[in-house]
Amino acid sequence: MPAPTLTEHKITLQSKIPANFGDTVQLPVREYDGTKPNQARQPVLMLHGRSVPALAGFDLAPVPGGRATRYSWAQELADDGYDVFIMDLQGSGRSPRPRMDDPCNANPTQQPVLVPNPLQAPCPPPPPYPHQLGNSESEWFELDAVVRFIKGLPGRNKPIRFIGWSLGGAIMGPYALQHPENVESLLLLAPVFPPKGRWSDNPAQPFGRPAEAQQLPMSQPALTWGFPMFVGTKTGFKNGLDGNPALREPDIADYAWAACMESDPEGSKWGREVEPGKTEGILRYRNTYWWGWNDHTVPHQNPTGTYVLGERIPVLIIYGELDRTANSPASFPDAVRFSVPALYTAVKGPKKLMFCLAGAGHSLVWETTAQTVHRLSRQWFKHGKAEGQADGSYFVDANGELIPLP
Repeated sequence: MPAPTLTEHKITLQSKIPANFGDTVQLPVREYDGTKPNQARQPVLMLHGRSVPALAGFDLAPVPGGRATRYSWAQELADDGYDVFIMDLQGSGRSPRPRMDDPCNANPTQQPVLVPNPLQAPCPPPPPYPHQLGNSESEWFELDAVVRFIKGLPGRNKPIRFIGWSLGGAIMGPYALQHPENVESLLLLAPVFPPKGRWSDNPAQPFGRPAEAQQLPMSQPALTWGFPMFVGTKTGFKNGLDGNPALREPDIADYAWAACMESDPEGSKWGREVEPGKTEGILRYRNTYWWGWNDHTVPHQNPTGTYVLGERIPVLIIYGELDRTANSPASFPDAVRFSVPALYTAVKGPKKLMFCLAGAGHSLVWETTAQTVHRLSRQWFKHGKAEGQADGSYFVDANGELIPLP
């Protein structure tokens, strides 16, 4: 059977990010056309989270050495007959990174990792651009631009299956609540969900700009919003991987890091020198102000009284048992107190299904667990159920057995 056709698109739009508001920018979108002959097109859109670019997360190139696990979720779905689109928001991956080429715009507390390359010493405060890069409105706008592009392609003028990893869920979720006509279903992998997170107090506009975000771009408190860019090293990246190490094949973190660097030609030049003329690279990612994703907005109903999530739009949630990113300690402040089970509870419609995978961490896309994620997504997209289940919450043990969760 022929391989899916790969096409690289450029989506042109007028930026809504305060740092380059009104500029004409282009978002790169990769497409795998997997539609089989004489079959209807079924588009899928994949969105990254906060720090990992989309291609490194969803389309990792084959890992040398004959490893059994295939880490390209996008190509797995395309092989199953779907048209798969992978996008990066501004501030991530191959998309524009306004204000991020100036290393002095990095989080001041992280600037020591930029010494001696590209900085000789940390920059005196404040950063040249002392604000966050984007916000929920700018990222919903970019997501909508890609949705409109996809629906404008031949045979794709229909609702789209959404896949959001990590903080991608905090962008796709509120978008789906506001534009249910564009969303066929919502698959959230290790979704970040703050039950008491920021939201609008205006009941007529529950996903609009909250009172504390009226003056954009935000700059206070300075250590949270007073810069557009976070930075991190390869060591920090590898140490941040959670879950059972036995679920990660040898060197997979190195291949994932290399894919992150490939998506960022500038950041790949930063950091320590590992051999003459070759640097290790620095992971650069946006500092964004999010709102509209919490236990007040998730149960939103349309005017007929139908729940948007879990009724109008079926929801599948998959996460790892040892995920310490999407499940943070109860002692954390409300804005960063995350809980995946709380999201499942907040979805009030009956069409909701959740799997907790034994031993898995936040980066399931790079674990051998990826095989399970791929299988569950294919089953759910094709049949509206996975592992024979259409709803409910389950723990999947190491042998693949399902144990109902309370």
